[in-house]
Amino acid sequence: MDARRRQSLPSLSPAGEQLKTQKLTPTDSQTVSLCVANAVFFGLFFSVAYFLLHRWREKIRTSTPLHVVTASETAAIVSLVASAVYLLGFFGIGSRTSFPDDLSDEEILAKEDSKKPGPCPAALVDTDAKPSPAITTITPSPKIFDITPVNLTTEDEEIVKSVVSGSIPSYSLESRLADCRKAAAIRREAVQIITGKSLEGLPLEGFDYDSILGQCCEMPIGFIQIPVGVAGPLLLDGSEYTVPMATTEGCLVASTNRGCKAILASGGASSVLLRDGMTRAPVVRFSSAKRAAQLKFFLEDPLNFDALAVTFNKSSRFARLQSIQPAIAGKNLYIRFRCSTGDAMGMNMVSKGVQNVLDFLQSDFPDMDVIGISGNFCSDKKAAAVNWIEGRGKSVVCEAVIKEEVVKKVLKTSVEALVELNMLKNLTGSAIAGALGGFNAHASNIVSAIYIATGQDPAQNVESSHCITMMEPVNDGKDLHISVTMPSIEVGTVGGGTQLASQSACLNLLGVKGASKESPGANSRLLATIVAGSVLAGELSLMSAIAAGQLVKSHMKYNRSSRDISKVVS
Repeated sequence: MDARRRQSLPSLSPAGEQLKTQKLTPTDSQTVSLCVANAVFFGLFFSVAYFLLHRWREKIRTSTPLHVVTASETAAIVSLVASAVYLLGFFGIGSRTSFPDDLSDEEILAKEDSKKPGPCPAALVDTDAKPSPAITTITPSPKIFDITPVNLTTEDEEIVKSVVSGSIPSYSLESRLADCRKAAAIRREAVQIITGKSLEGLPLEGFDYDSILGQCCEMPIGFIQIPVGVAGPLLLDGSEYTVPMATTEGCLVASTNRGCKAILASGGASSVLLRDGMTRAPVVRFSSAKRAAQLKFFLEDPLNFDALAVTFNKSSRFARLQSIQPAIAGKNLYIRFRCSTGDAMGMNMVSKGVQNVLDFLQSDFPDMDVIGISGNFCSDKKAAAVNWIEGRGKSVVCEAVIKEEVVKKVLKTSVEALVELNMLKNLTGSAIAGALGGFNAHASNIVSAIYIATGQDPAQNVESSHCITMMEPVNDGKDLHISVTMPSIEVGTVGGGTQLASQSACLNLLGVKGASKESPGANSRLLATIVAGSVLAGELSLMSAIAAGQLVKSHMKYNRSSRDISKVVS
């Protein structure tokens, strides 16, 4: 900062001068002492931390209890705690007693004021800007676009300029401002200025941006509004469920609702959970195929499973290793681990367990080169035969017998027509198309809508929608037996997007919010059966519409807006 600007600044009050000279300026000897002390305690902290991690890793390998410590380990723990206390104390003191010598009087006062609740730190603001508490509005040039004004302070305007110029990274706004909503507003303005495109229509207000920090979405600028409808009641296994569906496709909720009505009028549907286990498959490489085969045989030996399971299960109180399925390709080995994961969908949980086992195997196979924690033999977010055959997540079959009068009055078709259509469309047609797990009418429609509404990973709709729909006449051909078999429904009721307010409310509507206290995993398993039951209703209704020739008519009625689009655009 030049001398002319320093001279133009108002002088500090006597109290401010005393604060600056007595509290804010460390001596040279103090600075040297702090540097030496910092070096010593930093070195001590990391050295004892490395020593303890190494010792604990050895204990895990030898199955020695972690709470049994030697004298050297006790000394290391004490040193670790002492150095951590010193470092925390130093940074706490340093943040209160030292300011750079080149700060101006205005900046010193701003730093003092920043201790009180208020707007963004003054250090982020261009010092040439005059501070003003007034609220202003940033409105880009009308020649570029018109946007809905966002109220920002003068300080916020300067931060927007810094983001646009690149001097402040956009991704660092949350940590710099300690205000997630303000960070989103500033980033939004910067994006509009940089791109020259309006974000009018993308809402900013009305969302808890703190709830997604570090877990759901990075660098937010707003949120998308997706309408949520309900279908039901779905009578499944003796209980009724009102199913939330988030979608922008007309007819989808109405059609699923009609299927629920038909199932309810026929006495309900029943479901069976066949399997429950999330998978992860790392890929490792050896110098030869022979050596890779040795590890394959080792993993397939039942005598080794218990030791591997103990190592795997240490990653979580819910993770329990169920099976290990190795597959070899040349000198590369793909190892598919399957484990239960409680009420979580479980990808992170199984990955941690896999890492534990890989570390354990390094003792007996030191030449094993871990190429990746995921080698696509899992297989996640991809249509794969291994999921279709072996299953992934929850494997569910759901069935119902629809009475003849319900087929005629509610579904407006016949049992004979439905059975023939299912054979020619869902079975034969899908086979001709070379479908992989796609032997159904539109299972992914229902799965996606429920996944978005309940905070699941929408990308896992790929394998979760694997489904084969079967129909056949029963009771002398009068009634219809319909079933859906879905081998890889990947859902959870804790973690990820399930904890967001809207998604949590939808889970609560189904009675599966959060973790089950009585039986870990019960809520996620129930959610999987509800998904399958909803797919059953959707399949029944859509197939009936096609068989009765109503598909086009219903979509033209319910999936076409009657609004004058030209007026909306203008």
